[in-house]
Amino acid sequence: MTSKYIAVAEILIDIEKELRQLRLWESESPSEDALTSTQPFAIDTLTFPQWLQFIFIPRLYFMVEQNLPLPSVSGVKPMAEEYFQVLSLNSNPLILHLDCIDKLLSE
Repeated sequence: MTSKYIAVAEILIDIEKELRQLRLWESESPSEDALTSTQPFAIDTLTFPQWLQFIFIPRLYFMVEQNLPLPSVSGVKPMAEEYFQVLSLNSNPLILHLDCIDKLLSE
């Protein structure tokens, strides 16, 4: 496993930790229909934190574990900034981790 894969896995752990601290981590998975959305960020069926938890994180973990090619483009930070700007949560640490993963994947 290359250092890039390790770095991605470490950031995913940090993202999960931040979602839990913000109390946005859910114990129950959304419906299969909600998870099979074809819209970017599953915007039509999931909240942004749900998309992170149930689609983004598992998909990247799978790629890391299977040593599959990682995406070369990631634009998660702007979506996070848009989503969290109207909420009164300290989302800055989460957004910083998402920025790190965006930069790491686009290297």
